[in-house]
Amino acid sequence: MDKATETELEAAAFRRLVEHLRERTDVQNIDLMNLAGFCRNCLSKYYLAAAEDRGVEMDYDKAREVVYGMPYGAWKEKYQTEATAEQKAKFTESNPGH
Repeated sequence: MDKATETELEAAAFRRLVEHLRERTDVQNIDLMNLAGFCRNCLSKYYLAAAEDRGVEMDYDKAREVVYGMPYGAWKEKYQTEATAEQKAKFTESNPGH
């Protein structure tokens, strides 16, 4: 496979992942962190780092808007729920130092 095709496939997979995360607003970031060790905010940070590596001017808020499909504050207000004690305990167990 040539590099251009590989990049196109990776970009398509990224777009599908972002679309899926936008559709699954019932899945909270803490659930993603507890299960997979990353969340929407992590993905936003990866996107921001890639932009910075390529000299593209971007900030964290813009990167989060790319992933969330709206400003982060609007997403939080509309979809984020309070983490349960169980979710918090699992996060603490899985992510020492956070």
